[in-house]
Amino acid sequence: MKVIALDAHDIRFPTSRQLDGSDAMNPDPDYSAAYAVLRTDDGAEGHGFTFTIGRGTEVCVAAIEAYAPLVVGLDIDLSDLGGFARRLIHDSQLRWLGPEKGAVHMAAAAIINAAFDLAGRVAGKPVWRLLADMTPEQIVDLADWRYLTDALRPEEAVDLLTAARPGRDEREAALLATGFPAYTTTPGWLGYTDDKLVALAREAVADGFTQIKLKVGGDLADDVRRLELARQTVGPDIRIAIDANQRWDVRQAIEWVEALKPFDPYWIEEPTSPDDILGHAAVRRSVAPVRVATGEHVANRVIFKQLLQADAIDVLQIDACRVAGVPENVAILLLAAKYGVPVCPHAGGVGLCEVVQHLSMFDYLAVSGSTENRVIEYVDHLHEHFTDPVRVRDGHYLAPTAPGMSAQMKAESLLEYAYPDGAAWRS
Repeated sequence: MKVIALDAHDIRFPTSRQLDGSDAMNPDPDYSAAYAVLRTDDGAEGHGFTFTIGRGTEVCVAAIEAYAPLVVGLDIDLSDLGGFARRLIHDSQLRWLGPEKGAVHMAAAAIINAAFDLAGRVAGKPVWRLLADMTPEQIVDLADWRYLTDALRPEEAVDLLTAARPGRDEREAALLATGFPAYTTTPGWLGYTDDKLVALAREAVADGFTQIKLKVGGDLADDVRRLELARQTVGPDIRIAIDANQRWDVRQAIEWVEALKPFDPYWIEEPTSPDDILGHAAVRRSVAPVRVATGEHVANRVIFKQLLQADAIDVLQIDACRVAGVPENVAILLLAAKYGVPVCPHAGGVGLCEVVQHLSMFDYLAVSGSTENRVIEYVDHLHEHFTDPVRVRDGHYLAPTAPGMSAQMKAESLLEYAYPDGAAWRS
């Protein structure tokens, strides 16, 4: 199968108009995607993207296009997608722009995830099943083990995966019957009024969610008021996570979380810079029993490795599109399993719910073997633009059954929301 084209699209949705997605660090995001399509000589396609929030999407689109010489004309081996990923990530000249971080790494994620979408379509399987059906050795071969072996060796990972195989059939039956647990951020955007927060929190509980999340970090008095309203609305048994989106210095994070402890926050997410491993560790020691979660802005598997080695986090949050796609996320899931830290993915963005569900379901079936204290974020935005939109019932993600990674946008959405010439922007 030969790749004959790599198309890149700048797709933006004007979510800033309703303040959907607003938080203390990002007050007016326009949920966007640098969207990639791999086309092959036999008519098959693979779709992928990396999530952005407006300005700068054109940078990621340019980076996708910069990878075209490495991809177009390639006879792609769908049985060696780890090798395909390493071909992109190890290109010395493009790697220089990171290395393994930033726009060039996010662009690689879009292309690599498109390759997995292609593989799923060719195999007739959703990607969660495509991954879970692999042998332990095949799963381990997906990962790039450079820089990881001081924390986890490939042979250890094979043993870990082999130990997780018993009970796989029962877990898959449970997944297909009930789905994977979810939590919702929909009530918690910082730009929402108190009335809207209360109404959406009440609706979330009625819809079966056992955890919600509120954005914090703009103004302490506002956060106290909003958390008190949320706790009064949902009662004592619903978990409320809080998310500062990197707004604070370490000392400020500790003081702010202490002020919010009367409302029993379950975790504090991104309390400080995502690169500050020691800062996260200091926050974790100081704010317990409030858990510390981070990961959506962590650039690569090496930072995740250090967060785990330093006992800096209680909850690891992968992002399907920031690190280099499926293979690097597989490595991160294996590291999390080695260190016994639950994975609760980030999905606050266009299409992230659709794609990251595949990784959590694979983790449950083949890696961790558990859903205890594991939830996938859910936001009720923009699913109507996808050909295989996420389905949530009774606070659970239902397992997708269509082949691929659920990443394909509808053709009419690609036209309407193309930036700057689509109808949504011309108007």
